Amino acid sequence: MKMYFRKAYIHDHLVQIREALLDGVEVMGYLYWGPMDIVSAGTGEMRKRYGFVYVDRFNDGSGTLERRKKDSYDWFRRVIESNGENLSL
Repeated sequence: MKMYFRKAYIHDHLVQIREALLDGVEVMGYLYWGPMDIVSAGTGEMRKRYGFVYVDRFNDGSGTLERRKKDSYDWFRRVIESNGENLSL
């Protein structure tokens, strides 16, 4: 469910950017914060995972640091390749 939430969250932002463009707003781009799972600056935890790339690391410091693409990675790649035309979830 979290993967869908991430895609839906980004999708909704991109729809609003499209609306702004149609209204004549000059938009230079969209930057997604934290494309890789990262340590939270506020808590130092890995509990929340926002990225398109999973990082095998846990709050206790264990993990291999292996990285794996999430479903949202390929979805966002398609969005980029289509210049935002393909927003289908």
